[in-house]
Amino acid sequence: MKRYVSIDIGGTAIKYGVLDGNGALVCRKEMRTESYKGGMSILAKAVGIVERYCETEAVDGICISTAGMVDTNKGEIFHAAPLIPRYAGIKFKETMENRFHIPCEVENDVNCAGLAEAVSGASKGSTSSLMLTVGTGIGGCAIIDGKVFRGFSNSACEVGYMHMAGSDFQTLGAASILSRKVAEWKNEPTEKWNGYRIFNDALKGDILCIRAIDEMTDVLGQGIANICYVLNPEVVVLGGGIMSQEEYLKGRVEKAVEKYLIPSIASRTRIAFAKHRNNAGMLGAFYHFMQRQSLQ
Repeated sequence: MKRYVSIDIGGTAIKYGVLDGNGALVCRKEMRTESYKGGMSILAKAVGIVERYCETEAVDGICISTAGMVDTNKGEIFHAAPLIPRYAGIKFKETMENRFHIPCEVENDVNCAGLAEAVSGASKGSTSSLMLTVGTGIGGCAIIDGKVFRGFSNSACEVGYMHMAGSDFQTLGAASILSRKVAEWKNEPTEKWNGYRIFNDALKGDILCIRAIDEMTDVLGQGIANICYVLNPEVVVLGGGIMSQEEYLKGRVEKAVEKYLIPSIASRTRIAFAKHRNNAGMLGAFYHFMQRQSLQ
């Protein structure tokens, strides 16, 4: 059976492994991104990963999911946040294909997550879906008829930058705001607080932790409603580390969306939580690879 190396490049960790032709994970590993070292360091890590697999088995394709805005035709980064210095201009596809003579396809990590959920996850079977990843920031992806909607210049659904209340969606609604708010309200160092502790304390009845979560979900509800007025998706899938708290968050998010979305739309919009979690990027990169290769 064919083998595909899939690499998911995030700001903190690089997840990578091998998938078979059916998209099943054969093996999976992780390494630190060390994003502060810049784009060329990340490219070298990715090349090293492929190199090691090529030494032991035949590789039929290289699938890459990465942070940053991606030109999917060229397979290169054309814009990236300061978290990864000198990342714009990194040519993954050209470098990999010249080095290994194996086809390579590259896609944005949120788009990969959205595609993974649409093909075999929480939004499988839907004709239109919206994926939101809520973490340090907020990323968005629209899937229409099984394909990522990229817009005219490959930058559709950059919803984190959407203007809201004198700020923007991700500044107000990302998971990172929780730690800052709770620490400030309790007059404690931010380092003492993280999402896990905040949810744990909220379940124990901590009023300030509950308030911070409620404020975050209200912002998410407003942002989701605004996007739904434009895209009218069948399913909104929520992902990111904080969304592992589905039992606590699902009802709160649904209530917040209903607050800002008119009933005729809200009643026909399903809120779901991502199924693929940490494997979404790798799996979505594989699906993207197969879609691209089928067109050639």
